[in-house]
Amino acid sequence: MKNPFLAIRGYIGEVGDELKRCNWPTGLELRDSTIVVVVAVALLSLAVAIVDFAGTWSIRHLTTLGLK
Repeated sequence: MKNPFLAIRGYIGEVGDELKRCNWPTGLELRDSTIVVVVAVALLSLAVAIVDFAGTWSIRHLTTLGLK
């Protein structure tokens, strides 16, 4: 039977080797990407809020139309 601790040790070593080969972003690239993500999330949130308010307003006025 294979020693599980040796298997774990080998796996961790392979993960470390793979992380050394990764192409990590520079600080400037990371900042620019973060700004893009924050702006995209803000715009999407605004779009969802507008659709939600318009839908709520529409349903409220359509359901109260016959009560006047």
